[in-house]
Amino acid sequence: MPTYTHRCPVCGEFDQVRPMSAAGREAQCPDCGSRSSRIFGAPALRGVDPGLRRALDASGASAGAPQVVSSVPGRSRRATPVTRDPRHARLPRP
Repeated sequence: MPTYTHRCPVCGEFDQVRPMSAAGREAQCPDCGSRSSRIFGAPALRGVDPGLRRALDASGASAGAPQVVSSVPGRSRRATPVTRDPRHARLPRP
């Protein structure tokens, strides 16, 4: 069953394990018993592939101060293939 976070106006946030069919309903605070609304947040990503986890962490770390490229990347050392087919000479050029 999924865990949902709720906010009590008196006590603050708390987590509650509920079935998905009860996800939209308000919950009672376990401390004071007042009605609490659900908070929507990021899903738990514990079971994510490590490569994806690193990519998510890197994008989150660079969100406030992204890395800036200071120079143009070097040219590829592979030669550009040249065709000798005469039909290619009639193709429109960009």
